[in-house]
Order: sequence, then structure tokens, then C-alpha cells
Amino acid sequence: MPRSTLYKFRLYIAGDTQNSAHAVANLNTLCRARLPQRHNIEIVNVFREPKRALADGIFMTPTLIKLLPLPSLRIVGTLSHMPTVLQALGLEPSAA
Repeated sequence: MPRSTLYKFRLYIAGDTQNSAHAVANLNTLCRARLPQRHNIEIVNVFREPKRALADGIFMTPTLIKLLPLPSLRIVGTLSHMPTVLQALGLEPSAA
């Protein structure tokens, strides 16, 4: 994947719970380290936008959706096991 590729993420969280805070922090850390200046993160609070979450098929939080680059991908959880998250996103250490 070219280094200029833009990654677009949507993270669904449930308010200010500990799991939500961990997912936000882990995603921000990952993006700063692996995708500086080439990522966009949208945070959706399912308590504030429940209809949007249901329309997007979100039944568990936190849920991360990688919108770009295609193909899209969903990861459920706090994103705390970084090697697995990096592999799922195609950002293994050898790809960085």
C-alpha cells in the first residue's frame, strides 16, 4: 500500500465508558504511530446517535470500521491487542 494512502475510520463507542476511552486512545496511538498525516477518525457515540448505529448494523461497542482503503473492515473491542489490529488493517510491522 502506498505511503500516501488515506485511511478513514469510524469508531462507534458507548458514551464515556472505560472500554470506549481505551478504544479511542488505542486508535489515536495507532494512527499517530503508523499513519501520521494520512488518517481520518470519526467517533460516533451510540447513546447520542442510536438510529445511526442501528442503521449501520452496530450491536456491540466499541466497534471500529475501516472505511478506506477498501475493502472495509470491522473490528470489535478496545483495539488493545495491537499485533492483531495491525495485521487486520494490513499494517504489520513489515508493511509500515
